[in-house]
Amino acid sequence: MDTKQTQGLEKATFAGGCFWCMEPPFENLKGIKDVISGYTGGHVENPTYEEVCTGTTGHAEGVEITYDPKQISYDALLDVFWHNIDPTDAGGQFADRGDQYRTEIFYHSQAQKKAAETSKAKLDAAKIFTKAITTAVSSAVTFYAAEEYHQDYCRLNPLRYKAYRYGSGRDQFLEKIWGKPKK
Repeated sequence: MDTKQTQGLEKATFAGGCFWCMEPPFENLKGIKDVISGYTGGHVENPTYEEVCTGTTGHAEGVEITYDPKQISYDALLDVFWHNIDPTDAGGQFADRGDQYRTEIFYHSQAQKKAAETSKAKLDAAKIFTKAITTAVSSAVTFYAAEEYHQDYCRLNPLRYKAYRYGSGRDQFLEKIWGKPKK
């Protein structure tokens, strides 16, 4: 996107386990301009998928969302995030285990930090989950786009994506907690 297109847009960055599963919930929302799969929160510059998979780079798989705050609020994005993860699992997400599959909110401003902390506290107080919420709220750091073959994976590989997603247990967990997704 050129500068004229990005004026007034903001970024949101979330780690929610496998990045393939975190692109679709955001992509078709009004006000979303772009969703990129990638790596964030680590200490290695320009990590590769293979490096991140070792769990030694400190990175989490995540998505960087470019959105228009006049069309969709950061609070709405947080709500979508919480409805697509298990925020009580500090060891990964569903079938994907390891720190690289942790859940984390990476804020880009003090307003985002406050909104993330408030939404986390409200979710915890609602007692929807039987265990404590372990999702961290951290300052955004460099986000590295994942390799091209990871981008838009669910759209480009729909059968493999559906099999992976179902096999991971993500859909079954989310349905148990939140009910059947709205179509």
